[in-house]
Amino acid sequence: MSRIGKKPVELPSGVTATVSGQTVEVKGPKGALNFTATDDVTIEVNDNVITVTPRGNSKRARQQWGMSRTVVQNLVTGVSQGFRKELEISGVGYRAQMQGNTLKLSLGYSHEVNFEVPEGVTVTAPKQTEIVVEGIDPQLVGQVAANIREWRKPEPYKGKGIKYKDEYIFRKEGKKK
Repeated sequence: MSRIGKKPVELPSGVTATVSGQTVEVKGPKGALNFTATDDVTIEVNDNVITVTPRGNSKRARQQWGMSRTVVQNLVTGVSQGFRKELEISGVGYRAQMQGNTLKLSLGYSHEVNFEVPEGVTVTAPKQTEIVVEGIDPQLVGQVAANIREWRKPEPYKGKGIKYKDEYIFRKEGKKK
């Protein structure tokens, strides 16, 4: 039995959900998202509650049960609150700034890195050493943050690079004489 799958997904005020076949469409103040579930689960909407149940007792049906419920919960959270990832830049001369739809990063290379922000997410740089990625799709927000971090991952000796705000960098001791 899936502990996650058993829990119903509650719809906050201002969020509506419709099910047509295996497709769930959720609309809220931040936008609209949809998800098409596999034939192994049944999705129902009753009185501001979405329930996901498996259509059998097969291993695949039980796997899809918890996963489908989590995806539906992410749809509801995305259209009501949204998702955000915060990145920190540390290092001498390392900085970020937004110019239109392009994030300009100075990361110690001989050139500036220009990162084009994809549609569906907003990237802001409140300080020169902070980057905030926001959007309604958790997969897209996480992927954009990972792509930005990929330009200069934090190194273990001084911690220079781009890291997530809550990330811990395991520090190594340098060479000794």
